Amino acid sequence: MGVTRWRSLAERRTELASCQLSTSESIEGRLSRCIQYTMEAAADPELQRFVEAETQKQRFQTLVHQLTELCWEKCMEKPGPKMDARSEGCFVNCVERFIDTSQFILNRLEQTQKSRASFSENLSD
Repeated sequence: MGVTRWRSLAERRTELASCQLSTSESIEGRLSRCIQYTMEAAADPELQRFVEAETQKQRFQTLVHQLTELCWEKCMEKPGPKMDARSEGCFVNCVERFIDTSQFILNRLEQTQKSRASFSENLSD
């Protein structure tokens, strides 16, 4: 880790980005490299904030991709130069239902975890 300490933050950010993007190496090699970078990030608060921000961006991009795929299949009958009012309304409704459903699932999981924790506490008493 001695050599690692001298790398600049920009170099480590580039390595973290390549950790996610590199497909030319084996999965084991990429995983090993990613673990090393993650351990370094844990030791460096600034790098850790960068990793958290990049992870959040990646989650958001994944969510947008899922929404686009789901709602496109549901709402787009035939692509044209302009989106008609029916398709636009369908997209808005689709996104709102996706968000509502996601929120419902998160709330339900939270309730389940709370009830399991409560159940575990009752068993230990």
